[in-house]
Amino acid sequence: MNILLVNWQDRENPQAGGAEIHLHEIYGRLAARGHRIRLVCSGWQGGARGAVVDGMQVERHGNRNRFALVGRGAVRAALAADSPDVLIEDVNKIPLFTAGLTRKPVGVIIPHLFGSTVFQEAPWPVAAAVWLLERPIPLAYRRASFHAISESTREDLVARGVPRERIVVIHPGVDAERYHPGSLPRQRAPDPVFLYIGRLRRYKGVEWAIRATGLARQTDPRLRLLVAGSGEDRGRLEALRDRLGLQEAVEFLGFVSETRKLELLQTVWANVFPSAKEGWGITNVEAAACGTPSLASDSPGLRESVQHGETGYLVPHGVPEALAARMLDLAGDPQLVERLGTQGRQFAESLSWDRAADETERWMEGMLV
Repeated sequence: MNILLVNWQDRENPQAGGAEIHLHEIYGRLAARGHRIRLVCSGWQGGARGAVVDGMQVERHGNRNRFALVGRGAVRAALAADSPDVLIEDVNKIPLFTAGLTRKPVGVIIPHLFGSTVFQEAPWPVAAAVWLLERPIPLAYRRASFHAISESTREDLVARGVPRERIVVIHPGVDAERYHPGSLPRQRAPDPVFLYIGRLRRYKGVEWAIRATGLARQTDPRLRLLVAGSGEDRGRLEALRDRLGLQEAVEFLGFVSETRKLELLQTVWANVFPSAKEGWGITNVEAAACGTPSLASDSPGLRESVQHGETGYLVPHGVPEALAARMLDLAGDPQLVERLGTQGRQFAESLSWDRAADETERWMEGMLV
């Protein structure tokens, strides 16, 4: 197939995150199978205008902030230069409404839609714009096929008016060779240490992990929380930690390398993911692949990537008392940590990027029939 991809960023972009990992893991495999793939995305200062990444020809236009203005023109030019068999738009920021640019089959990847949660993150005018731009998706993509990455995202689309029969759910994979439990016997941290790893954004709910740590330490003062990652919410979160007197209990690590990330996931007692809404929660399955349980909000997306009572626990979002109680459950029972971790590894082994690529390939082939 000749495939034209559209995404806000590519994996080499300094701002790349889980959506870019998801896209490249799948379509990089499809490129290796012989499909011709071009990716139209935004650029960044100092970045090359073009590159070959994971076997895909990447065309970069504008920058992160300007892509909403220049993206449609770039897609139109790419369509004219070499008409593809199928156009795939990954809507992980705001939609570019590319379905109106071609009569070719169009597929839309939806990690998740922000909905009202965007008002927790962005200034009111920006949040209102994002919320409004999501509203026309069912109409603007009325002839498109949808790829949702979780059942939660599918139900969100159905509630917005997308026919269920036009939505396929393809769960992301995890690299179970790269993410693994490490040497045995396992070398857990001697005292209960919990980890948040990801962007520091308000909607990610890291403040609930900090508050829960403070509550749990009233019962077990050994508990600690490591916060790995960067983002604009760091200052507010550090101020909260200091205000709660948790300077010795909550440590901000900043950005960590992939090697350090693996080490953390292998040695902490649990991964913590208290977000209000996600498409899937890839960190939960990376932790599971490392034999480490997760404690996550019972939120859309996260409730698929954590199997409650099997690979970790789901707790009500924004209720630090509930999260603290689960932290104490694990802190007081190392055997429970290991049981959940073992089951998590089994869950992760059932997920693979090859499987996700197979299902994606069949999805696109179905559009061409």
